[in-house]
Amino acid sequence: MKRSATIALILPVLLVLFVGCQEGASSAQKYSTGGDPTDRPCDRVVSAIGYADLILEPRGQEDRQNFEDAVIGRLAEANGITREFGPRLPDALRPAAETVKQTTAALSKSDVPRQRQVALLRQYRAAADRIVAGCR
Repeated sequence: MKRSATIALILPVLLVLFVGCQEGASSAQKYSTGGDPTDRPCDRVVSAIGYADLILEPRGQEDRQNFEDAVIGRLAEANGITREFGPRLPDALRPAAETVKQTTAALSKSDVPRQRQVALLRQYRAAADRIVAGCR
């Protein structure tokens, strides 16, 4: 019983020490998982856009898009990756990255009215296309 009490008292201290040591490893905010913070920003953002595109209706058919959980999830992932890597994109692409962040943040919510979703998707697509073209 004493051993369990000792472990219960020491464990939080060890966790604080361990987490405290880990914080110095990277001072950048982390919005996405996987990858490496030193990855090229264009590569990461373009990859996220491409991954979302795999599940989206073809361009020009946004009004047919079903905003099911899988779509919302991929757009949320694009949001996180753009939040993390967008500020490091070339200066000319930052306005498009900001649009991608704003539109995907709204599209990541399931309570957005359908007409608004379609309009946001069109805005997202135009900004995403600018990023993809600018990163080539």
